[in-house]
Amino acid sequence: MEEKGPLVSTVPRALEMKSKLFGFELPDLLLIFFNLAITNLIFGGTSFRYVMVWGTTLSMALFLYFAKRGRPDNYLQHLGEYIARPAYFAAGSADRLYRKIKKRKTHVN
Repeated sequence: MEEKGPLVSTVPRALEMKSKLFGFELPDLLLIFFNLAITNLIFGGTSFRYVMVWGTTLSMALFLYFAKRGRPDNYLQHLGEYIARPAYFAAGSADRLYRKIKKRKTHVN
């Protein structure tokens, strides 16, 4: 076994490991629990509560689990941005992000 000097320390294997719980990313869990809360608020007092509250939440959780399986982090967010962007980009159109640099006026006496 090698002896480590004073300038060497152990480092975790994955420094940028994302936080996951039950195989879901944190925004996915927020979406699932938000769906659970809203449907429970709306359908909690009706006879459809089990189907509407737990059925939709379970189906959403299963969909997210299997749709994102083997995909990179934030896959659905990037897919939504890809679908929402325009399909046609005009070469001569004005750039909305471009701003002219304002030059200071120098007074010459």
